[in-house]
Amino acid sequence: MRYWLMKSEPSDVSIDDLAALPNQSVDWYGVRNYQARNFMRDQMQVGDGVLFYHSNCAEPGIAGIAEVSKLAYPDRTQFDLKHKYYDPKSTPENPRWMNVDVKLVRKTRLLSLKELRETPELANLRILQRGNRLSITPVDPRDWEFILSIL
Repeated sequence: MRYWLMKSEPSDVSIDDLAALPNQSVDWYGVRNYQARNFMRDQMQVGDGVLFYHSNCAEPGIAGIAEVSKLAYPDRTQFDLKHKYYDPKSTPENPRWMNVDVKLVRKTRLLSLKELRETPELANLRILQRGNRLSITPVDPRDWEFILSIL
């Protein structure tokens, strides 16, 4: 089992939106970074733990716990001419972009970016590393356990 931190803009899909969706599950669409895509395509397994992170908002931070509920498959938005994530170089025969499905485990208190930065035990958390901008990052099992213990 692996653990991940996955960023979502609350204006797109928030933890509350996820809780309101049928089956409390969503396809993690719109990833347009090859490294993040490769994490989903090559490493994520059903049951992997996910820290659901609100990004690009007034108060970024971990807003809930989720799990991978479906293995990687082609991201539908890459084929939609009207969608902001449309990719003209991608075809159904040769898709460039993948997504997994993520299912809510539970909403938590917001563990803010500020609090993450001020917690010495989480100093190695990838999201806190200088220059990190990936929307999906692996989480060390020790960091996962520590975060769960303070939520």
